[in-house]
Amino acid sequence: MNDVERIKKEKGGLEVWNDLQRIATEGYGGIDADDMFRLRWLGLYEQKPKDGYFMLRIKVPGGQLTYDQLIAVAEVTRDYARNIADITTRQNFQFHWMAPADFPAIFAKFSAVGISTLGACGDIPRNVTGCPVAGLDPNETFDAQPYAQKIHEYFLGNPEFADLPRKYKISITGCCEHCSQPEINDIAATAVIKNGEKGFHIRVGGGLSTRPFLAQKLNFFIPADKLVDAFRAVTEVYRDSGYRENRKKARIKFLVADWGAAKYEEEVLKRLSWVPEPALTEAEWPEPTNNFRDHVGVHPQSQPGLFWVGANVLTGRMNSEQLFEVARIAKEYGTGDTRTTNQQNLLIPNIKEADVPTVVAALEAISFPVVASPIRRAAVACTGSEFCNLALTETKNLMWQIVRHLDKTVSLDEPLRINLNGCPNGCGQHHIGDIGLQGCVVKLPGGDKVDGYDISLGGRLGRDAKFVRPIWRKVPATDLPVALENLLNGYLNERAEDEDFPSFVDRASDDELGSLMRTGFVEAA
Repeated sequence: MNDVERIKKEKGGLEVWNDLQRIATEGYGGIDADDMFRLRWLGLYEQKPKDGYFMLRIKVPGGQLTYDQLIAVAEVTRDYARNIADITTRQNFQFHWMAPADFPAIFAKFSAVGISTLGACGDIPRNVTGCPVAGLDPNETFDAQPYAQKIHEYFLGNPEFADLPRKYKISITGCCEHCSQPEINDIAATAVIKNGEKGFHIRVGGGLSTRPFLAQKLNFFIPADKLVDAFRAVTEVYRDSGYRENRKKARIKFLVADWGAAKYEEEVLKRLSWVPEPALTEAEWPEPTNNFRDHVGVHPQSQPGLFWVGANVLTGRMNSEQLFEVARIAKEYGTGDTRTTNQQNLLIPNIKEADVPTVVAALEAISFPVVASPIRRAAVACTGSEFCNLALTETKNLMWQIVRHLDKTVSLDEPLRINLNGCPNGCGQHHIGDIGLQGCVVKLPGGDKVDGYDISLGGRLGRDAKFVRPIWRKVPATDLPVALENLLNGYLNERAEDEDFPSFVDRASDDELGSLMRTGFVEAA
């Protein structure tokens, strides 16, 4: 038994909740190493540097927030988080500068509006992600948010699933574009209709980090009313058979890769009292081909006369003034609800057509453009070395520099995904970007070491899903904007008629793509 498994067996992660008041009273110095690890089950991680403050994540199932919940987010940002809140690629909010003395007050504020942090981190089912326009999109297969909510409620604080081998990321969507990225989740359900019956296909074993895997689809059609039972069975198999001995291989993706989908199906069936029908074939229900899956902009809803307005929040970072203003806009012109996206953006639903221009102007006034450039609208960046103990490089400010530079120097006429990650672990999802940037340390000719990035290209999801391929390693962060400018302008000059960026990358060689980006830098020996 490794040390982590020992910690969990001696006292479960959820049990640290009972110690919260003591931890608040005794302060940072009174937290022993084992409880420091268990605090993750409450959504708490030590932030960088490890000097007494914590990062906190909350759960936001499907990215849906009420007015009161967004106000609570804004108040915590203002009162406890030094005015910083980040929308993450899991559609939840992340805060920094959380002090142990404030834990009880923070948790009480969130609890009062129905927000939980249980399982936001730790070896446990994480936030359930979904389509941010569930119930709004005229083109969705069906509204899957009620089922996402049921899954959230089933796993929330459930002691049967509070000690999994590692973290467990869940996605449930009715979106025809699969915007919740089922291909890279530990378990994901996508809505389908079979013989007039609502149901889901299930994928298992997706994940990124240092060894990325695409999820494998199980040959099951799961009736919608049996989704919770199917998730229970799939998760029990992982809980009981996952590789606990080695933390580096404890994710479900390694189990699925070793077993294969067919064996995993056999083990799931042993835990069901019913037998699912076969999944629909690709010919019957084809996978989406579009890699660009966001909902930014102004779009008509399925409810006549109403629109959702999706705004870009570059890198997901917001301050309390912006949060309060978004809540005000949502309440004054909509129903008070807001939605977050896994592209770190947000949208406000239920806007009357006559009020759309006012809402657009109000969002742009707080630096959240509704009409964002093709480069800006899907740019994603992880937390980076500002707060993350795993990150090698700074990310948020760098992404702002890259976007500002490219918006001035490149006239792109198609959407582009730039995913920037401060380390190999993949929170910024660089493996699936059109352009994936992974942080590293670069040695300059004079001997100094600076932030750098490996540049990889060609990632995508959907029917032709694939991960990026590395093109140019160890590029100083200061050279990145020009390198990407050269790449994109080279593409615009050399592309064939009707050729998009992914197709261009596919047909070009590594040397050809690398030569487009060159800025003259060579790492010191």
